[in-house]
Amino acid sequence: MSWFWLYLPLHLLMATCLCHSIKAPTTSSQQSFKSNLLNFYHSLILADGKETTIHLLKDIPKRYYFVLEEGRALAPFSVTVTPCDVPIEWSIFVYKSPPGKVTPADHDTQEVPKSHKTSSMVSTIFNYKGNSVETYMGMSSHSALYLLEFLSTERDTHITVYFTSDTTAGHLYPELPVDPRIDVIGIGHTTVTLAWKHSPSVLQHRESIQYCLLVNEKHNYKSLCAAETAIRSSGMKLPATLALSLSPYLLEPQQVMILSNSELSIINKVSSGEVRQVCMGTKNTYTVPNLSPSTQYYFDVFIVNLLTNASAAYTGTFARTLEEPEPKVTELKDGKVIHVVLDGKKQKFYSLQYQARHKKIHFTFQLCQGQIRVHITRNGKTVASENLSGLRYFSLKGKLLDTYLVQLRSTEESNSSVKVQASPHFHKPLFPLLPESLKIKSFSKLRTCRSVTIAWLGTQEESKYCVYRKRIEEDQIWGELQSADRCSGPESRHKSEKVLCKYFYDLNPQRAVTTETIKGLEAGTLYLFDVYLFGPSGIPVRYHSKVVKTRKKC
Repeated sequence: MSWFWLYLPLHLLMATCLCHSIKAPTTSSQQSFKSNLLNFYHSLILADGKETTIHLLKDIPKRYYFVLEEGRALAPFSVTVTPCDVPIEWSIFVYKSPPGKVTPADHDTQEVPKSHKTSSMVSTIFNYKGNSVETYMGMSSHSALYLLEFLSTERDTHITVYFTSDTTAGHLYPELPVDPRIDVIGIGHTTVTLAWKHSPSVLQHRESIQYCLLVNEKHNYKSLCAAETAIRSSGMKLPATLALSLSPYLLEPQQVMILSNSELSIINKVSSGEVRQVCMGTKNTYTVPNLSPSTQYYFDVFIVNLLTNASAAYTGTFARTLEEPEPKVTELKDGKVIHVVLDGKKQKFYSLQYQARHKKIHFTFQLCQGQIRVHITRNGKTVASENLSGLRYFSLKGKLLDTYLVQLRSTEESNSSVKVQASPHFHKPLFPLLPESLKIKSFSKLRTCRSVTIAWLGTQEESKYCVYRKRIEEDQIWGELQSADRCSGPESRHKSEKVLCKYFYDLNPQRAVTTETIKGLEAGTLYLFDVYLFGPSGIPVRYHSKVVKTRKKC
């Protein structure tokens, strides 16, 4: 009778098991197992050779079972459990007959010894509590039925379980090296350089394996599954796995994808800061760019099998970026013009300091290229802050020896430049008196095959205006308009581009308009026109360039 239970259907098997005397469990897990034994027939079969996702409700155990068949001497098997959020408890129980010389063929004629009936038929072979990825590897020398029990006591969660009875088959999970640590080999103000040992899987399956890095400011994650769960709980909807999330059409509005040098980065904007996902193929070194100075970051490397989406986690590390050095401050002197070029990629502030020798101070900014944000403080308090456009004046009133700090920053990735002057309010103005608009207007009806007519506004102050023209092609328009240096004067132009120079003014601003017909042009041709205004100081102001095309047929 000792082998009879192996041949019964599951629900009859359990009824049979309950007829026997079972030794009192020695652990709380065994007690839970015995108390819920009647519900065993509700357990699910655990798939062999596949990863199973299991959802757990708080304080409600969930059970799965598997059977190792008879006839396989010393059959090895393994179970890998990956918690995807909070710590869980899980155990493996085994049902087996007591040792004896009885065989299935003899069960009708042999009498079961009394000692066998009182022996324990269930035992705990493994128990774990935590949130690490754990693998149990066992060896069975006879047929047995195994039960896995999972419990979450903190909150609802989910886990993944991988069971295989064929340990000779290929690994579902990529292999980690003997030393799975991530080394920090370089730290800068905005960068951290990492290196790690190669996975043996990379050498065997290079085309289907890649490394993926996760960077965040919160903590390390023990599995890719746990990282994705944390991001989702922060309000981010993510695809099922990092490998799948590399598809651009799966990106959410809070995600930014950056592709450069064959490396794909996905930046998730979440409430706790940025979470970056970077996959770099099979390279085992990486420099993380664009970090914030003096900030602690956590780094996790996952080796991902692109064919199965299975992954393994290296031992995470962390590093703190260096503090940003105090920005260099340039002194502004009365009436002196400083030309500042800002690097848009670094997004750093350029600082200028001015100590007032008069109560009234006049700041002048001429935007040359790009887009710039200006921030002015007086003795530490903000007095002006805005984006610059063209020429901008700030007239400020304070006290003698007040300290003004001017901070400039490019608001776009390309380089920007600006000219800055600080002076007492009564100082001779650096720039000429400007009209209400610096736009150049063209008259479509006055265009011919050989000429165009343009107009621009003047001022009440007699000034010199010079007109320049340049022949361009259709594909050059955007580049010419975007790259134009509005601070450069005619000295940067070729002599052949000069059309004329003239003086004019009108005391009535409404009538301070002048026109000019430029002749000697070619039919059906694009021309770029510029007008330069010169004031008493001789420093020019460039009007906004105008592109006009002559008529093709007349």
